[in-house]
Amino acid sequence: MLSLHAHNVRRVYQTPVQSLRSIARGARPPHSRHIRSLSAQSSAGQPTKVSGWIVAPVTLLLVGGAGVAAYHYNQPFRHTVLAVVRCSRVAEAAVLGAIDYKVTFAKSYPSEEEKTEAYSECHTRSAHRVLKALLANGGIFIKLGQHIASVAVLPHEWTSTMRPLQDQCEPTAYEDLNQMFISDMGTSLSDYFDDFDPSPIGVASLAQVHVGRLKSTGEQVAVKLQHPHLQEFCEIDMEMVEVSLGWIKHLFPNFEFTWLGEEMRENLPKEMDFVHEKRNAQRAVTEFENIRTSLYIPTVKEARKRILVMEYIQGGRVDDLVYLSDHNIDRNKVSLEISRIFCQMVHINGFFHADPHPGNLLIRPAAPSSKSPYNFEIVLLDHGLYFDLDTPLRINYSKWWLALIAPATPETLEDRKKYAKLVGNIDEDLYPVFEAAITGRAALEGSWEEIDGPTDVPRARSMIELSAQTEEEMEAIRKAVVEKEGLLLSVFDVLRRVPRRVLMVLKLNDLTRSLDRALMTTHSNIRIFLITAKYCTFAVWLDESQRLVSELRRKGLSGMSLGLLRDYFWVWWCVPLYDSIMYRSLELAEWWMDTGARIVTAKAWVRGLFILGGLQGAHRAAAGLA
Repeated sequence: MLSLHAHNVRRVYQTPVQSLRSIARGARPPHSRHIRSLSAQSSAGQPTKVSGWIVAPVTLLLVGGAGVAAYHYNQPFRHTVLAVVRCSRVAEAAVLGAIDYKVTFAKSYPSEEEKTEAYSECHTRSAHRVLKALLANGGIFIKLGQHIASVAVLPHEWTSTMRPLQDQCEPTAYEDLNQMFISDMGTSLSDYFDDFDPSPIGVASLAQVHVGRLKSTGEQVAVKLQHPHLQEFCEIDMEMVEVSLGWIKHLFPNFEFTWLGEEMRENLPKEMDFVHEKRNAQRAVTEFENIRTSLYIPTVKEARKRILVMEYIQGGRVDDLVYLSDHNIDRNKVSLEISRIFCQMVHINGFFHADPHPGNLLIRPAAPSSKSPYNFEIVLLDHGLYFDLDTPLRINYSKWWLALIAPATPETLEDRKKYAKLVGNIDEDLYPVFEAAITGRAALEGSWEEIDGPTDVPRARSMIELSAQTEEEMEAIRKAVVEKEGLLLSVFDVLRRVPRRVLMVLKLNDLTRSLDRALMTTHSNIRIFLITAKYCTFAVWLDESQRLVSELRRKGLSGMSLGLLRDYFWVWWCVPLYDSIMYRSLELAEWWMDTGARIVTAKAWVRGLFILGGLQGAHRAAAGLA
């Protein structure tokens, strides 16, 4: 019986090829004959039992094999598995964080110091949970973390924890990039370029940049290549982010982050389309065509959806003090010129670069043919994301800035809150938080009556009267956000209400302020606000004059009224006179601050000459390097 059973087993476990051949000839599969044999034996009173220790492993092996095959060869199944895994990571981090906040804020503490420490640790724990999930998922989740790092009104523990995501991006292998290049361009990298460096000079969350030399012209170019895997998982990742954030909102209504998902849904497809980036760059060049500026935008040679070939620019980071010193570039002028460039974009053009950070700004010595008014050019990179500001929003934002710059009279305070409502959909109860986000300070005099804000911080009546930000003020802001649950929820509420393009303007403001500090400028900390005031004044006047001219043309001579003529006369004669006086006042203030900055620089030069020794020491001290 044992030998017969072994024989049957050998017949049952034919190779897959033998079984298929038997079935193709029309023969019954061997296992069917074996089953009939077993059935006959069973009916004869000799039942055959199959051991469970054999069935379980075989079943697991079959199910596992089917799962592996489906994962590799069935795209919907693979996407479903990845969606569950990636979504569970984000959901786990978010839900645990929300619970952590609820429990921590509900406790009572013996002292304010212990309360501050507990709240800060809660922020840090929650931020690290999210960071771990984002790093594990990669791809566009890195981009999500970068957005969090750039939101100035979030607690310091969050922004500092997410900041390393700017640099923690894995490069794609050369072979995968070459396959994508062949798919999109119809030729390989080696056929398109005479020379192509396989090591990227920069890696970001969506793409990486290489240096190559065109075969057609011999010109050295920068080649921006999108990570190939993003195309497959972009849509499903965006769905996952929205679903996860939606569940968080449902379970914990106070902790609303759905705006992050909405922002990614709207902006990520634009950033992933390099043809769109080319159009943005070309429009930006046109907007500055008739302006004498140090701004330079690299020329695009070729653009496909996932491939961008552009002019290669050699330069240093705009905040690299050593590079500036080596090329005799005045760091004060660099800071002021950056402010002018972005003020022109926001207040005049209404079309601005929405992904500003020091990595997207290079500086190089100006060539003899450059139209730059200085001995340097500021090169703006990565034009994938721009925003338009419609005229009402742009002018209301300019008027709000003018109200912030004006002294704090009762009328001015009302104007500030009125324009905050028009610009950011912010009511009076949230106005102080919004103002602090715009100014980067603990808010101005008369702003914190409605909610409990930082105390014991000197308040200026306007932006012009702000003194240099002290460590005490920065600590007061951080402490207020960490300690006061109501204030933290107000921050979330502001992020939910404010239009996305206005949040991007906040990023621009934060960039100009942070660069001014990083460059260790010797002028007053409000110097860049004077530039903003000049551009806002011109924007408001230009809009009013264009409105009246349009009204006159529409009505013609027959429909002209005395009131319209009065307004026309006021705009073209009285307002320019007022603006001229205001401009002269601003220019006088600029001259005074620039003179003070030159004096500070001269003192540093003299100090370096005698203390550090020699002209080299004097030069380093004047450049902020000693």
